[in-house]
Amino acid sequence: MKSVTLDYANMLSPNLGGGGVEPADLEGTWAETFRNAFEDVDARIESGEMGFFHLPDAREAASAVQELADGFGQWFENLVVLGIGGSALGTTTLRDSLLGPHWNELDDEARDHYPRLFVLDNVDPRSVSALLGRLDLGRTLFNVVSKSGSTAETMSQYMVVEGRLHELLGEEPTRGHFLFTTDPERGILRQIADEEGVPSLEVPGNVGGRFSVLSAVGLLPAAVAGIDITEVLEGARAMGQRCRTPVLKDNPAGLLATLLHHSDTVQGAPIHVLMPYSDRLRSFAAWFQQLWGESLGKAKTRDGREVNVGPTPLPAVGATDQHSLLQLLMEGPRDKVVVFLGVGPGDDSVEIPAIRQEFSALSYLGGHSLHELLDTERRSTMEALRQQGRPNLSLEVEDLTPRAMGELFMLFETATVFAAALYGIDPLDQPGVELSKKLTYGLLGREGYERPDLGTGSNDWRV
Repeated sequence: MKSVTLDYANMLSPNLGGGGVEPADLEGTWAETFRNAFEDVDARIESGEMGFFHLPDAREAASAVQELADGFGQWFENLVVLGIGGSALGTTTLRDSLLGPHWNELDDEARDHYPRLFVLDNVDPRSVSALLGRLDLGRTLFNVVSKSGSTAETMSQYMVVEGRLHELLGEEPTRGHFLFTTDPERGILRQIADEEGVPSLEVPGNVGGRFSVLSAVGLLPAAVAGIDITEVLEGARAMGQRCRTPVLKDNPAGLLATLLHHSDTVQGAPIHVLMPYSDRLRSFAAWFQQLWGESLGKAKTRDGREVNVGPTPLPAVGATDQHSLLQLLMEGPRDKVVVFLGVGPGDDSVEIPAIRQEFSALSYLGGHSLHELLDTERRSTMEALRQQGRPNLSLEVEDLTPRAMGELFMLFETATVFAAALYGIDPLDQPGVELSKKLTYGLLGREGYERPDLGTGSNDWRV
């Protein structure tokens, strides 16, 4: 059983009036190119280097997550995740897709008495103060998520929260309001957890932040809020099995990676738009942006050659962004390819009543549903782009279930590492962000880091 299917007809040259991929190449040239990429990735998976692929089978870790969620996690009215980037985006996606973006506004009974779930993913003081000011901190659990235990933004949040808890409760009781998700052996959070008895969960050493949603990073907050993490992992496992074939046309992640890589390197379309037609997947598009951008934007190949490659991910949401981006997508530069994401109707498609029949501009809508309108707009937009010779493809999800989300996460993570192999780069590092971190440390006076000259020149260049 599969919840997610890939339709790539609108990427093929015969359907675009030229351009696109020649169907024969998917069984010839590109099939062989992908086979080589697959073998490279498969070897790295088998060696344990790409640990995200093994997370669905980490039953002991998942059991530890569920046990902590069912016990300690249920003592509280609120769970606040302190994290940034990969430590936050996956959790936000799980909450919004499976619980709905208005989960925290529901009363206790409507939430089945599960805690509210908040994610603080920035250090904007207005956001931090606004949230901490309206929560009952004495009934709130804070999940500090940092693999290194030294992420400046996350650790600053932690210190602010701990300081406020000290003022409210005194120093000793505050440890009962924290849960750490961090490296199993190293880092400041691990040291504090070991010395002070703070409950903690592990981020496997071979799993990077942007690939960590299927670890305790994403699973613990999801489980605390009542999401069936076993089903999430089952979906991921099923998709992983589908993607473990070197035959391109049978491998959904391989096709997604190959077609988008082809659009960038051959067709001159390096901007990859992910456009779910679902408000609940708005945060999934943001999760994709980090995964695709940070993994594939690199200056050097794995063997050290300078390349400066990488597509630019762009999140959008339908039908909202038909009213902001569609004109550009239809008639602007041919440097974009759109990945549409359609979702089945679920339990509530919302019927449009047959009223105002005297107006021809309204009468045709009556008798349809909002879901029907939304999905018709998705299919119409795909066809409009095709008729303009603009490549696009579609992922279709039966329903937003835990299993389906597990499939989507694994599909895109696997496609990312396949795409990296096609580019010849390493998807697991991010050397480009290290300089900014070092400059930040120097400006804030961290020991061992020199204060930099920002090189902004004199005030003559300010208006």
